[in-house]
Amino acid sequence: MSRPLDPTQTHPMVMPDGTAVRTVVHLNRVISHPRMEIGDFTYFGHLEPLEDHAAYLAPFLFPLSPERLVIGRFCQIAHGVRFVTSSANHAMGGISTYPFQNFMMSSATTAEDIRAMFEQAQPKGDTIVGNDVWFGMEAMVMPGVTIGDGAIIGARAVVTRDVPAYSVVTGNPGAVARRRFDDATVAALLDIRWWDWPVALIEANVAAITSCDIEALRAVR
Repeated sequence: MSRPLDPTQTHPMVMPDGTAVRTVVHLNRVISHPRMEIGDFTYFGHLEPLEDHAAYLAPFLFPLSPERLVIGRFCQIAHGVRFVTSSANHAMGGISTYPFQNFMMSSATTAEDIRAMFEQAQPKGDTIVGNDVWFGMEAMVMPGVTIGDGAIIGARAVVTRDVPAYSVVTGNPGAVARRRFDDATVAALLDIRWWDWPVALIEANVAAITSCDIEALRAVR
């Protein structure tokens, strides 16, 4: 008998002998960050111990950052993946891009001052990741992009622009290498949205979800 899916588990991968794989975590069980939103069942498989998953995954996203990192449900994030969010940017409107203000803060510097510093650096807005997106090893996502549902981001790809749903992106800069399905199939999958089903319904239909049988998925509805 299969183990049930459990979004409350910190370590969701458990071997037949009951040993939990400690390097695989449900991200929303180990991250509590005011600027990050992560859906259930999205996991991160990092091969080395981490003390702070949020700081590793999005090192330039701070509590006072104006942007957010939003990741949907059932995403699969491999070792070394990083999100470079908008607060990493430097202001480019002047002669120098050196962030002098970062190194000249004092006890008089307020939270509003810090927010203004981030805003002056021309933030590109939120980074949004859909559902069921697979990130290959050491992929990097640059500020302000939106990645559609069902996309695949290849190992070491650098995502610099929006990614359509169910596309495969490879290379640096990342480019769409191919579409996973034709337009009609993509439209059907975006309508079905299996990732929003009750967990018991997902468990009962894993075979259909992991096949290419759209009619089987439609029949569940």
